[in-house]
Amino acid sequence: MNLPKTDFSMRANLAQNEPKRLQWWDEIDIYHKVLDKNRDNTPFVLHDGPPYANGPIHIGHAFNKTLKDIVNKVHAQRGYYTPYIPGWDCHGQPIEHEVEKKIGTEKMNELPQATIRRMCREWAEKFVDIQRNGFKRLGVNADWDHPYLTFQHSYESANVEAFKQMYLDGAVYRGHKPIHWCTHCHTALAEAEIEYGDEVSPSIYVTFKLNKVPAAFAKAGVALEDAYVLIWTTTPWTLPANTAVCLGPDFDYVFVKVGGRYLLFAQEMVETVAEVAGWDSYDVVSVDGEPLTMKGSELTDITYETPIMHEVEGRFIYGDHVTLDSGTGAVHTAPGHGIDDYKVAEKFGVKMIMPVDDDGKLMEYVPYFGGMGTDEANPHIIEWLDEHGMLVAHVDIHHSYPHCWRCHQPVIFRATDQWFVSMDKTGLRDKALDAIHNKVRWIPEWGQNRIGAMVEERPDWCISRQRNWGVPIPVFKCAKCGETIATEATFDAVIDLFNNEGADAWFTKKPSEYLPEETCCPKCGAHGDDILPEKDILDVWWESGVSNIGVLRHRMEADRLTWPADMYLEGSDQHRGWFQSSLLCGIGTYGAAPYKSVFCCGFTVDENGEKMSKSKGNGIDPNEVCNKYGADVLRLWVASCDYSVDVSVGENILNRTSDAYRRFRNTYRFILGNLSDFDDRTDAVRDFDDLLPADQWALVRLARLLDEVDENYDKYLFHRVYRAVYDYIVGDLSAVYMDELKDRLYSEAPNSHARRSAQTVLFDILEVLVRVMVPILSFTTEEVWQHYPEAMRTREGREISVQLAGWPTKEGFVPALPADADAVAARFDAVLAAREAVTKALEEARTAGVIGKSQEAEVAVAAPADALEALNSFDADFYREFFIVADATFTAAEGDEYAVTVTKTALDRCPRCWNHRALGGNVNHPDVCERCGDALDAIGFSVEE
Repeated sequence: MNLPKTDFSMRANLAQNEPKRLQWWDEIDIYHKVLDKNRDNTPFVLHDGPPYANGPIHIGHAFNKTLKDIVNKVHAQRGYYTPYIPGWDCHGQPIEHEVEKKIGTEKMNELPQATIRRMCREWAEKFVDIQRNGFKRLGVNADWDHPYLTFQHSYESANVEAFKQMYLDGAVYRGHKPIHWCTHCHTALAEAEIEYGDEVSPSIYVTFKLNKVPAAFAKAGVALEDAYVLIWTTTPWTLPANTAVCLGPDFDYVFVKVGGRYLLFAQEMVETVAEVAGWDSYDVVSVDGEPLTMKGSELTDITYETPIMHEVEGRFIYGDHVTLDSGTGAVHTAPGHGIDDYKVAEKFGVKMIMPVDDDGKLMEYVPYFGGMGTDEANPHIIEWLDEHGMLVAHVDIHHSYPHCWRCHQPVIFRATDQWFVSMDKTGLRDKALDAIHNKVRWIPEWGQNRIGAMVEERPDWCISRQRNWGVPIPVFKCAKCGETIATEATFDAVIDLFNNEGADAWFTKKPSEYLPEETCCPKCGAHGDDILPEKDILDVWWESGVSNIGVLRHRMEADRLTWPADMYLEGSDQHRGWFQSSLLCGIGTYGAAPYKSVFCCGFTVDENGEKMSKSKGNGIDPNEVCNKYGADVLRLWVASCDYSVDVSVGENILNRTSDAYRRFRNTYRFILGNLSDFDDRTDAVRDFDDLLPADQWALVRLARLLDEVDENYDKYLFHRVYRAVYDYIVGDLSAVYMDELKDRLYSEAPNSHARRSAQTVLFDILEVLVRVMVPILSFTTEEVWQHYPEAMRTREGREISVQLAGWPTKEGFVPALPADADAVAARFDAVLAAREAVTKALEEARTAGVIGKSQEAEVAVAAPADALEALNSFDADFYREFFIVADATFTAAEGDEYAVTVTKTALDRCPRCWNHRALGGNVNHPDVCERCGDALDAIGFSVEE
């Protein structure tokens, strides 16, 4: 018998064998070998988004980097030149925060800045190495020895290049306006650095004494001495900064008389407020039985007494941000504590006051509450309002509130002097929206609307931070008059400084040591040591956003990178993070998006759909997965996920993926074992018409699979690639074709046409299943490649690694497909339908005890009339093999359903092939069937021996 022979093990032992494969790839430098092979071809550049170098990799990192590796390997296998420069974000609050946790805040505050920066650099370097090793263990191909790090000199200078261009164009400016402020980390935060969590806040309804009553209301009886406006707020600590009350311009406002006072607020909110306040009775001021109303836009000449800072007179203004979802329709407005408040106050010329310091404490000059923190002040302010008869109602509410992404503490809105990028002054918003909607491909497509809505609504970008570890804002200040000094010459000098010595030199050298001698203050003429460096550093999102300059442009020639990149690929949170900051920096500096396409994936969650966290203990360590299951199982899980939504992972899911992996592995092993004596150069059947019918069908079906795989790789639908190949292996191969082949492969003469026909198609199947799965099962397909039959493995010119083997094509099949291949497949539709009916009937007969094995059965198939022509185009020997039965006959059925009758055959079982056939057809071997007798003759076996 021709039993399978292969050294390809049934047991994968991936955890033990994959590191050896990695070592071999490293020895042959597989990354550069792939690049060299495709060097003269079209480039495909996937630009790596930099993870923070502040901890070991987690399962989200593994998911992200594996997706990128799949994308790159698909393109590399197809012949694209695919340089991939991995990167790490090494600056900013995340790393500084970790150092602070390690040494303590008190000690951190005592250290000189140079020491803090050195410690941050060492921390980043440590975790760059840890993360790099974690990513390499996953089988990710990259230029690991030459990554980009945001503290590299040439990268730091890229920040200045972008700042210079946008500043000189007029997009960058310094302003005093409210931003998210973390009182714990003492720095401004951008929207992308905010996370939202539930908080309990005091919802209070408060009266402000009016200084004027509109004439119509006065005429209706509203007395000025008893007239108030009723406002609502959830931030009592901002009341010392109140300078206005904002109304909805088109809302109707009324006075409500309750307890001897007249309270002005929105008519639509009267019943709601009355219920919250517990008013037993109240009256709406009316004329002739109808409530007297005025629009918000008609009340702008009204002023009032501010509740705490009495020297400030408040004004009525109006704005479209006012809603009637809650509150009173009269919004307490503190321009220094909210962006909507700031904008509407700026429109009406309302004064801004800022009585809160960097620590989140009210200034000492604030009456009654000076020195209190914002949270501390809240209950005291509420109590004070109540004592002074100003508090109408107080209800605690649960709501979503912004928190700092690093320390996870609630933040406040607070006006400070910061550097901003204007979204509108130079048309940055409109240019970004044009790129989003007309220039960039979004994968999935919904990403376009997501980022488009964010850019449409985003305020000016706050790009300054009050920390130690990062790239400084590259401008100077005059020590004498405070004027900003920033010219093309000073920017160029800083670029040279950073390229040669790095950003650390900013904090250790005097500007006079590197600025042009003629540098002076344009306002007062000061120069020399009166020119001081800016102390703030750049937002880390700005830093990562300029990676398209610091990497794609700075390393363009050395690494053959392209600008714009072909693809950015990150998680869905980067629509408000790196995708957006990169877009704004690219357009602001070079007038175009830095990417042609953006691939977005969801987050990793546990098997219950919950976010993973250390506190919950539901995280998954990729290194542990590799040690238990192997990296290829993890990679197979990644490929099986619909990345457009959040993806679940856990032990049950990984166990199922491991079972699926064994299906792939066993298929590779079966094919390798049955090709041990096959050489495609000498043994293959070259003409499609010479293939046996089942082999013809299998080759056509393989072509369909390849079409489906190509289409879904093109669309980056990797889960559909996985599903297509898995279903093909489990269905067409294991359940049909390989089941039918075993008798031919094992029992026919080694060189028989029937066996070589089967081996020819198996060879094509192997070539497709190995090459299309290289991007996903990188380790296993390499192992298969190294276990090809000796005749193929040792031939001259064969690629040393499967990663150099290239992509399979239908044109490369042996033999070539005919023009009417679809007709072959159509003819087999009837055969497969009949086989399904036969298989079901055989199982029922086996259960009933009519037969044991299917080889004992004779089946009589009544088939629909329209299928008979196709069914009768194959002979009885074909059906004996394809159905794995002793005999099969066909008649016309009365209806459209198949009916199968199963009887036990009277034929003897051949002791060699175990099929039930007539024995003795070959006189040399009378005890076996004729086919086996001929096979024994062909291999020279004689009974005497």
